[in-house]
Amino acid sequence: MTLYSFLVILGCAIVTWLPRILPFLLVRKLQLPDIVVRFLSYVPICILTALFVQNLFVVKEGEFPDFNIGYCLAAIPTTLVAIFTKNLMWIVIVGIISMAIIRNFLI
Repeated sequence: MTLYSFLVILGCAIVTWLPRILPFLLVRKLQLPDIVVRFLSYVPICILTALFVQNLFVVKEGEFPDFNIGYCLAAIPTTLVAIFTKNLMWIVIVGIISMAIIRNFLI
């Protein structure tokens, strides 16, 4: 590995690390108002929902979005496990197994 490659990797690590860690360091000493804390508590679920729903549809230019059948089928047991267990590990395991079964046997 050359010095240039090492510096590029180091620079990428710093640029990736700073926006993730810096807000925590800045907010740690501050007392945020309750309304801001309540607002921020919804951000993770909004982001996850957007990522989840985005994968359920296939978008083709000039056409109405169509369902991605494989993802929709895998979402059913995964969503049920999420509702009943609220355990992230089980949700991920069921999602992976569901998608593996669908890809290997149905699609």
